[in-house]
Amino acid sequence: MDASMINKIQKASEYASQPERATFNSLTVQFHGANSSHTVELGSEGWSCTCRGFQTYAICPHIMTLETLLKPMLKRKPLPYAPGQNIVSDVRKAKRYSQELDRIRIVSFECSFEGYNKNHHITYDEGRWTSTASFFAQRGVCSHTMALEKILKGLVEPARVQPVA
Repeated sequence: MDASMINKIQKASEYASQPERATFNSLTVQFHGANSSHTVELGSEGWSCTCRGFQTYAICPHIMTLETLLKPMLKRKPLPYAPGQNIVSDVRKAKRYSQELDRIRIVSFECSFEGYNKNHHITYDEGRWTSTASFFAQRGVCSHTMALEKILKGLVEPARVQPVA
């Protein structure tokens, strides 16, 4: 491992301790709930989920879980509880789901990442990472993608390091 990679790994650890540097602009998640699987999405229009609870109340335990896990990176207020929603049950489920990370798989996202010198655009799609950082173009990873891997704790596949030519 060369000195420049060691420097990027150190910087990634610093960045990972500051998750608020990342802002999700879009996100697609496969969520394996207690009874079935659902797709949760965040886009410019807000949240959506394929579960019945979201269709009825415009909020559900799946979204509540993601709002908790990804809070510093969302830069938006959590969805409000809805009249008629079983709040106690949904909060309990969301808490349980947030402790059962094997239920959650991030399929794709697009985010901005506030680096020390400038902002970068990061995308992730089914294990394929991109970054506007010049180091990423050379090595297939950068401090920003490595930080996001640490922050997202196994919810994404790691970027593949390209060997130095």
